[in-house]
Amino acid sequence: MILLLDTSVLIDVLRGRRARVEAVTEQVALGNTLAISAVTVAEIYHGLRPSEESETEAVLATLIVYDVTETIARRAGKLMQSNKARGKTLTMADTLIAATALEFELALATDNRRDFPMSDIHFVDLP
Repeated sequence: MILLLDTSVLIDVLRGRRARVEAVTEQVALGNTLAISAVTVAEIYHGLRPSEESETEAVLATLIVYDVTETIARRAGKLMQSNKARGKTLTMADTLIAATALEFELALATDNRRDFPMSDIHFVDLP
């Protein structure tokens, strides 16, 4: 299984939160592949301190990064449109991450399920 890590999960890993690091390490030991969206890369760099750059680069180098393609962008736009019609406003970043998970049939690990109200996303809980 390929596990798409949401930004909140990756931040915990980068900050060395023990339970999260152990949970992610266990996923790798189980044979799962870890991935992120290019959107997550942007969000990580947005909050990055200069002293954290080399360690962050080392962690990012171990992950598959899914680019935002035109297909993903279209899917995200449609997701935003359909949720807006139901009275739910989604962020562009979260919707692009959701569209990536859906497009490539990836499991999503996030602390913020409420940000991903799409019924067809497969979630994986990581402590």
